[in-house]
Amino acid sequence: MVSVLFLCLGNICRSPMAEAVFRQKVEHAGLRDKVTIDSAGTGHWHIGDGAHEGTMKILKENDVDSTNLIARQLKEQDLYDYDLVIAMDEKNEADVKKLRKVEHEVEISKLLDYKVDRSDKNVPDPYFTDNFEEVYELIDECCDALLADVRNRFLQQ
Repeated sequence: MVSVLFLCLGNICRSPMAEAVFRQKVEHAGLRDKVTIDSAGTGHWHIGDGAHEGTMKILKENDVDSTNLIARQLKEQDLYDYDLVIAMDEKNEADVKKLRKVEHEVEISKLLDYKVDRSDKNVPDPYFTDNFEEVYELIDECCDALLADVRNRFLQQ
């Protein structure tokens, strides 16, 4: 079993979108019982809120299940509970790395590290840009590469 946590600032736009998209890809690959997926935010502003209406709309347009996308804040325990923390931008990556202690075996990276042909490794925040379509396309493409990486490194028999 491998566990993946997507991380953004408020956990209402990018990270829940990535959670939903990756969950669908994992299910379509027949790996639901081998991969645990969740999302969190570094900030506390939206704890308990559902995903942003723009996130919900783009997921619906792409037939991606958006059930149970409820914002929560990253906890130190997450660094024990998850194998991979996938941040949406450099700031989120830096914030989670500040929490990491020597005993945490969690691997921390950015989602756009999986998109080698892009120099900017930050997923734009649609809360500010309102461009949910661009964000969805980036997340969708990178989640394919992430799934391939998870299969190769964690699920080889």
